[in-house]
Amino acid sequence: MADRVHPRDSPPSSGEAPMSKPSQSAPAQPAGTYVVQIPKDQIYRYPPPENARRYQKYARREPRRSCCRRCLCWSLGLLAALILLLAVSAGVLYLVFRPESPKYSVDDVSIRGFNLTSPSAVSPEFNVTIRAQNPNDKIGIYYQKGSSVTVYYSGINLCNGALPAFYQPSNNLTVFQTALKGSTILLTSAVHSTLAAEEKRGEVPFRLNLKAPVKFKVGSVKTWTITVKVRCELTVDRLTASSKIVTKDCDSRVKFW
Repeated sequence: MADRVHPRDSPPSSGEAPMSKPSQSAPAQPAGTYVVQIPKDQIYRYPPPENARRYQKYARREPRRSCCRRCLCWSLGLLAALILLLAVSAGVLYLVFRPESPKYSVDDVSIRGFNLTSPSAVSPEFNVTIRAQNPNDKIGIYYQKGSSVTVYYSGINLCNGALPAFYQPSNNLTVFQTALKGSTILLTSAVHSTLAAEEKRGEVPFRLNLKAPVKFKVGSVKTWTITVKVRCELTVDRLTASSKIVTKDCDSRVKFW
């Protein structure tokens, strides 16, 4: 019986070199792949020719932006410091001088020029006594020209006048009279009838508006021109020279700007 022969790997031919296993230190690259190593500083320092101009443009723009940011930060910081300084100064002045708003009231009203027995036009004349009080200890008030005093009835402008120009020292009470005049005001029959009924009842309402430009004197320094506005709701018993005030309510405010 013939012996069985087992096949074995054929030895490599003499023209073929034995294949070696790939090194484990470098990963295997796919066929047709090339690895080119370029120093990193050359990549960032030398942009491609098509981007060279754009790179130079951005490189010149960045210092300008940084300068603008620094200027903006300095401006904002200076503005904040100025606002803080003004607030501190205002607080110190308030604590030192303790400013108070002046107070006003109407003490007396004398009325002429109303003839309710005739439907003809009227020319009212009001002689108003006003009391002005300056309650401040260290602040004086300069009343300047350009003031106005107006009397209204049911929204109708009856007469106008002005305050005198004068200086009111601190802790001072000044009482002065001002003459208000109106001319040829034609009242409707309804307003005429209402006025007659209110005078018969002894309650005729008026509104007095006062507007005065003033300057406050703080020590030896004068402020800018400040507007004082006063609104008084008055009720008188009759429309004559001997009229008396039944009720009054005055409200004043100071407009700094």
